[in-house]
Amino acid sequence: MLRVAVIGSGPSGCYTAQGLVQQDPSVHVDVLDRLPCPYGLVRYGVAPDHEKIKSLQNNLRAVLEHERVRFLGGVQIGGPRGLPATRLLELYHAVVYCVGAATDRHLGIPGEQLPGSWSATEFVSWYSAHPDAVDDGYVRDVRSAVVIGVGNVAVDVTRMLARGAAELNPTDMPEAALAALAASRVREIHMVGRRGPSQARFTTKELRELGALPDAGVLVDPRELELDPAYAEPSALPAAQRRNVEVLRGWAAAPPEGHARRIRLRFFLRPVELLAVDGRVGAVRFERTVPDGRGGVTGTGRYEDVGAQLVLRSVGYRGVPLEGLPFDAATGTVPHQQGRVLREGSVARGEYVAGWIKRGPTGVIGTNRPCAKETVTSLLADAPVLADRPVPEDPVAVLRAEGVEPVGWAGWLAIERAEAELGASLGRTVVKLPDWQSLRTAAATAPPAP
Repeated sequence: MLRVAVIGSGPSGCYTAQGLVQQDPSVHVDVLDRLPCPYGLVRYGVAPDHEKIKSLQNNLRAVLEHERVRFLGGVQIGGPRGLPATRLLELYHAVVYCVGAATDRHLGIPGEQLPGSWSATEFVSWYSAHPDAVDDGYVRDVRSAVVIGVGNVAVDVTRMLARGAAELNPTDMPEAALAALAASRVREIHMVGRRGPSQARFTTKELRELGALPDAGVLVDPRELELDPAYAEPSALPAAQRRNVEVLRGWAAAPPEGHARRIRLRFFLRPVELLAVDGRVGAVRFERTVPDGRGGVTGTGRYEDVGAQLVLRSVGYRGVPLEGLPFDAATGTVPHQQGRVLREGSVARGEYVAGWIKRGPTGVIGTNRPCAKETVTSLLADAPVLADRPVPEDPVAVLRAEGVEPVGWAGWLAIERAEAELGASLGRTVVKLPDWQSLRTAAATAPPAP
């Protein structure tokens, strides 16, 4: 029997566990997560109105319900109160770290720390009920918002700011976030990129959703679009970028009228400073850019101030060091060879990585499948050597004896029941529990683990 710990229950962790138990009938996997809830960014990163993508939880659920897979939530790895990496290797033959990229990139400009300036991830965590999120009045007294970035996360937060209460009510959004967004006075949302429309990172499906909002109109400035050399003749572009340009061209040709909210898509503007008004963000100063002929942009020395009481940056993610593991600060990843962790250039026995901490924050949810497959192949190739080392017959029993009480699958099912009951009491469907205390209380109603 080979006992493996997978750290992280998002897509990369679940795909890793799935590959292990499917390919080797002797493998038993414990999937450990810091949170008492599984599914990672599928639960806490996918927008509440994207029900089709959120339904991926059903696939991940099947993995975690496998007879040789256990979910162990509420277990901290590293830190003063967490299990150290060395202890994990005493309890398991192998450990696979699938912890994602835990922090956001910064703009690095003056005023970025002003009240009213946030990362898009912080905003997403709030309306997705992440227990670490804080409700700091994101949209209170906000009339105009600026979203910096032109990827899918930027589109998500723009769309959530532009949706009305009737559209948000059927989602699983926590009640406090729903109430705040329903009462929002945001009327203008600027989504801004420093490069052109042919280089934007959003997908066409996400982009089109902005144009389908019932009470928001999308405006684009054809003069900005025309700065992009590929805009006039997009036929040489990859299909995805070509479709994006076609959507933008349609909006430029038919400006909307009569909507309560306006979404302005802006291009070739680089943020250089956040300006304060009464001690908080009041505007963003942008420098106009132009293509440099090499795929990038260069500044023109011409500036434009855009009023905003809320600024959300969405310019990428970055991995953070894991206590006890090597870390490449330049790439924000753990050094590895086909998923095997490298320590000072040599393969570390029994330690593996998959997902963003392995390859960086790239790709979509499905990209985690081949990434996990490579790591699983490496681990199973090493299995004969790994299995030679004795480990406890039941690591969970050892953890409990040491005072660690994981939230098992029954605890998660109890949280699901509590969220369904909360939704019913509010006249909604499922409504997420938004804080650690309510999650722990709900999990504690589960029957005792055997």
